[in-house]
Amino acid sequence: MARSRGEGTIFQRKDSRWQASLQVNGVRRTVYGRTRQKAYQKLARLQRQAAKSGALPDSGTRTINDLLDAWLEMAAPTLKPRTFADYQQTCRLYIRPHLGRLRLDRLTPDRVQRVYTNLQHQGLKRAPAKAHAVFHRALKLAVLWGWLAENPTDRVIPPKYQPERKEVWTPWELHAFLSGATGHWLYPIWVLAIASGCRLGELRALRWDDVDWGKGTIYISKGLQRIGSQWVRTDPKTKSGIRTVSLPSEGVTALRTQKTQQAEWRAQAGDDWREWGLVFTQWTGEPLHGATVAHGLKRECERLGITPLTPHGLRHLHASLLLGEGLPVPVVSARLGHANPGITMAVYAHEVNRGDKTA
Repeated sequence: MARSRGEGTIFQRKDSRWQASLQVNGVRRTVYGRTRQKAYQKLARLQRQAAKSGALPDSGTRTINDLLDAWLEMAAPTLKPRTFADYQQTCRLYIRPHLGRLRLDRLTPDRVQRVYTNLQHQGLKRAPAKAHAVFHRALKLAVLWGWLAENPTDRVIPPKYQPERKEVWTPWELHAFLSGATGHWLYPIWVLAIASGCRLGELRALRWDDVDWGKGTIYISKGLQRIGSQWVRTDPKTKSGIRTVSLPSEGVTALRTQKTQQAEWRAQAGDDWREWGLVFTQWTGEPLHGATVAHGLKRECERLGITPLTPHGLRHLHASLLLGEGLPVPVVSARLGHANPGITMAVYAHEVNRGDKTA
């Protein structure tokens, strides 16, 4: 029986592998599989691509590394510096070591799935989901450019990241910290994190010009990040990240303490002082490293004998305190700078539910 146009051919070779071929517009593509089913599946993908675009995919000898390089180059102008750096890191740590040298036309869903499983077996919690998100975007470009017939990551089980419930201090621990850590030079930024719920990057980017002493508010519009050897003030991911946060008296007092402390540093540093206009700085006026804040907080918690929290944990503490007092979720969401209340609910559902039970 004569084959119809675009049907393709499939047969077993002498080396026991199965070979399938398809010709469209004078261009022939051949694929191979260890079984007839594998070869047929690859042939079917070629047929779908031909039916959809009128041409066969052609990745040539390009590898996964080649695709990632092309995708990162294309995406760079549209991404924030920190996001681009994160994408580069995800490719370098989680995709390239496992698949980088593989030819693009030999990538299959099962190979991708095995990479995700391997990352999970290593105990990496967020890495599998991050790798999937990045790889899926890169492979969409390969389909768009005609390098692949379809996106292999469309046919895998996406890894899911389930954030762990964040521990917060008990009332006793909060009191112990506020009364016991007052002498530490980082105390003002820790207290402001508890009082405002701001992200550490937002507090490190805060300028004195952003403080309204009369109204007792701070204006949040930037984040501060170290990318390579450069300090970069970045815009928030969403417009909701730009906000004015009202402070309780403890927050205003922390700012006044910091202003006095910084004036003393400036006088001691003399010509070595570097003016950035930032609220929270090193003793020389230069930007404050996030690791410095985190390590200092951990050591202070250990000294006081209370549950160690990260700076982000202080943000969670702030939200939990507000929700525990019965403040509406939309209000807390706006204060935290979340894109929408649904994000707040997803992170703090346990706190909201606890409030409902005690109401």
